[in-house]
Amino acid sequence: MHNLGWTRSSQQPNHLLLTADSFVRTTLPGMKACSAVVHAGPALGAKFTEYTAEFEAGGELGDTAAQRFIFVIEGGVQLEVDNKSSEVGARGYAYLAEGVRHRVAATKISRVAVIEKPYQPLDSVEPPHLIISNEDAVSSHPLDDDPALQVKCLLPDGMSFDFAVNTMVYQPGASLRMVEMHVMEHGLIMLEGGGIYRLGDSWYPVTAGDFIWMGPWCPQWFGALGKVPAKYLIYKNWNRHPLTGLQR
Repeated sequence: MHNLGWTRSSQQPNHLLLTADSFVRTTLPGMKACSAVVHAGPALGAKFTEYTAEFEAGGELGDTAAQRFIFVIEGGVQLEVDNKSSEVGARGYAYLAEGVRHRVAATKISRVAVIEKPYQPLDSVEPPHLIISNEDAVSSHPLDDDPALQVKCLLPDGMSFDFAVNTMVYQPGASLRMVEMHVMEHGLIMLEGGGIYRLGDSWYPVTAGDFIWMGPWCPQWFGALGKVPAKYLIYKNWNRHPLTGLQR
């Protein structure tokens, strides 16, 4: 049935909620048997790009000049780096530093979250290293000592890395303890469950498959609703001074 122009999707100056009913697919340069739902990028005001890559079996991503993080939502991919091949299955992920030649090809029909960002180097800091892992291998810790809200940090918290990617799991009824406002921006994909997200002065029901972009200092809060835990994958820029990258 036609939705008569209704959608939960909303774009505001400091945030975006993008829901599956409004997704538009495109093919990015170098993709083969693969399409992308571009969620965030410079055209929005974001300093990074995030998209969901939807692969046919044997499909491939294109190249990027930026550093790249991939997280397998469904299916599985084969990652080739320096003539070495690794299988990355569901909940598996990889970090690839800027300039590292690699190939990502799906072994089956797959959906993969892809985050790309130009790297901001620091003097006297070693460049970031290759990471291939799985969320199941990462230990979780409670946020703000709340055992009902668990966080897994998928990248090391070291100055070599200029962004962080975490998964967060909320038991039904769990919520952030405060409305957060900060200099970092976020890209967030709801993976499971749902709840209510406050973004700016608006309150949105959200569910698995939704994407959220939060600009710097956007007021933000989440509470999980329903009978199953809510889980999301969240990006933030990290470990750099706010003036880093500005030209004189």
